[in-house]
Amino acid sequence: MAQKEIRRIKTISEYHRLRGLPPPEHPLISLIDYGSIKRSAASNTISWVLDFYSISIKRDFYAKIQYGQQEYDFDEGLMFFIAPGQVYSVKVADKPVKPHTGWMLLIHPDFLWNTPLAKGIKKYEYFDYAVHEALFLSDKEEATMKGIVQNIQQEYRANIDKFSQDIIIAQLDLLFAYGERFYHRQFLTRKITNHKILNRLEEILSEYFDGDALATQGLPSVQHIADQLHVSPNYLSGLLKVLTGQSTQQHIHEKLIDKAKEKLSTTDLSVSEIAYALGFEHPQSFSKLFKTKTNLSPLEFRQSFQ
Repeated sequence: MAQKEIRRIKTISEYHRLRGLPPPEHPLISLIDYGSIKRSAASNTISWVLDFYSISIKRDFYAKIQYGQQEYDFDEGLMFFIAPGQVYSVKVADKPVKPHTGWMLLIHPDFLWNTPLAKGIKKYEYFDYAVHEALFLSDKEEATMKGIVQNIQQEYRANIDKFSQDIIIAQLDLLFAYGERFYHRQFLTRKITNHKILNRLEEILSEYFDGDALATQGLPSVQHIADQLHVSPNYLSGLLKVLTGQSTQQHIHEKLIDKAKEKLSTTDLSVSEIAYALGFEHPQSFSKLFKTKTNLSPLEFRQSFQ
């Protein structure tokens, strides 16, 4: 299979031009109706990288979006957030059943310059979620988001004055805060999918800790676990924090401590031998972590079983 061409779009004006749209009303921020975007079969052979943020809601979008090596159906209608520099591609169906609907808000990082949101946007981890980890909205939630972006559009269409940027930034802050709320809700309500991830996480950790990998490779990284689960590291930690109160790293450490307790209570191995078996280069590091997690040193824990 031929590798797709990667095309970088540096400005919002360039994006408008490539999609057959009129020039943007503001060079650094633009709200686009999906029904007005022109697409061609050539789009199926191209991967895209944007130098600006893209926030979208798509409905009746008969296409597949590829992120990395996997394709995901986007027929249901959902919201997703793409940060500058992410690579994605769109494979449009030959004959859509009905026109695409929805909207796309484009924001160039220069619009955020010298505002609190320039740094604050980094706290919204869903910009680093993979495309298939999109946000499924209820009709009411979608209406909330649409109302905010319409306020933004109304503001940049009006006569720009010294208040305009602050008002738009405030609306963006509100949009992102609702995104955080709705993702939190999604972690709780999409129980079947999320519980499958939790079950698979336990399987992966058990396989890793029961095999030889721990001694030869050390603790598994969050990235390794996320790759095994086919999700992004931030999405996995966000999901786990909501459902269990612990991050991925904390889950890994909890599994490690359970394994250490098992060895301390059922074998005659020294603390140093256990530390090396658990992938620690220095026994002192193991002892320090164990005491932090249990309030006991490894020897004190062993003595409690004697």
